[in-house]
Amino acid sequence: MKNKLTLLILAIFSLQSFQVISQPAPAPYGALPSERQLKWHELEMYGLVHFTPTTFQNKEWGYGDADPSIFNPSEFDANKIIAAMKDGGLKAMIFVTKHHDGFSLWPTRTSEYNISKSPFRNGKGDMVKEFEQACRKVGFQFGVYCSPWDRNNANYGSYEYVKNYREQLKELYTNYGPLFMSWHDGANGGDGNYAGAKGTRTIDRSVYYGWDTTWAMTRKLQPTANIFSDIGWDVRWVGNEKGIAGETSWATYTPIPAKGYAVAGPGLLDDSINPYGTKNGNSWVPAECDVPLRKGWFYHDDEKEMVKTPEQLFQLYLKSVGRGGCLDLGIAPNTKGLLADEDIVSLKGFGNIVKKTFENNIARTAKINASNIRGEAYGLKNLLDDDRYSYWASSDAVTTPELILEWQNEIEFDLIRLRENIKLGQRIEALEVDAMIEGAWKKVGEATSIGACRIIPFANPIKTDKLRIRVVSSPVCITLSDLGVFKKQL
Repeated sequence: MKNKLTLLILAIFSLQSFQVISQPAPAPYGALPSERQLKWHELEMYGLVHFTPTTFQNKEWGYGDADPSIFNPSEFDANKIIAAMKDGGLKAMIFVTKHHDGFSLWPTRTSEYNISKSPFRNGKGDMVKEFEQACRKVGFQFGVYCSPWDRNNANYGSYEYVKNYREQLKELYTNYGPLFMSWHDGANGGDGNYAGAKGTRTIDRSVYYGWDTTWAMTRKLQPTANIFSDIGWDVRWVGNEKGIAGETSWATYTPIPAKGYAVAGPGLLDDSINPYGTKNGNSWVPAECDVPLRKGWFYHDDEKEMVKTPEQLFQLYLKSVGRGGCLDLGIAPNTKGLLADEDIVSLKGFGNIVKKTFENNIARTAKINASNIRGEAYGLKNLLDDDRYSYWASSDAVTTPELILEWQNEIEFDLIRLRENIKLGQRIEALEVDAMIEGAWKKVGEATSIGACRIIPFANPIKTDKLRIRVVSSPVCITLSDLGVFKKQL
């Protein structure tokens, strides 16, 4: 009888264990990211490198009339530039292969106005290839930007140019390995040199480029490449060049047409919503936050004092990566073909702040309890591992659970980092943070739109031995993948 009772107890225990372990995963919610977009989110920071004859003219935008002979960066070293970017914590680069001036930095067959007509490498150079190879050496991802506006091409404004532009993209897509991004901006038409015919060319942005056709080619030739534009197929422009996303910033997005247009398209949308995205939007199109390291996108010798400091860059990190986007930092080589010393120092200092700050997660020293756990497979251990896609989940009926962290001794922090498992969508709409201060809970912070990453900064360090995080609004159960408590290290 005793043996039978023991077996019965074991059977019941085994059944209960099986039920805990075999709880079904939460259902996905809303628009979801593609595999290429997940890889993009994981990068968090990358650089956009501007370097053309415009650099040698000390201008921000080239007119298309620069003599190729001025492009002669005698000390150019892609490896040194990439090394400085890596020291800054960047993980990829987008190279401006052709800016609005029309000068191609690879020996293209599509235009005579290219690097082979310059003294660089005695006319045998290919700067796109040199940057691409330097990236591969250190594990950087590589992407390209080829301006659709060409202020040197005689055919700009006609369909012949559109065909020419697609051929340029085809060369870039087929000769430089897998790309993580094909980047396109909204500069379209205006005055230029147009192969010696100075004047103004106007286009109908709603139809001229035929973007659907062009981007179908991108998908075919570069399936890993995220397409960036102001409207975006994969990644949207954040709506400013300050590197700042909205305090509430949804990765989901439904574009709104610009005034006077029936359909939203590149250059034809109301971008006032871009910093914020669209709650429960139609598609997953997260924000890229672009900003130059210097005052402008190109190097200017008289702007040495305008290089952003490491602390300024860290604040931009909190307002871009820390709001669910990626930080795209403009990098500008000088006329020697190197980064200026002040740029290198700033990048290194910024990289050190990020590395030192986030290498010590104080949450790992706490005892953590949750008001609800979906089952063993979705337990609290998943919050503290290094896997962005393992997660703590609540039961379907529990949409406002809370976590309590307790330490044996008082700790001090000024940053909290949270991430959702975005493979299941962006779910949490709002949460609040309380700290135990003088024996009572006191609200010290709050956040909205958690998504891929939400960093909550505190103006003054918080000292406590107990912390509470309360989800106050979510349409569905929680799938939180990361919990970090940090103290900024300068």
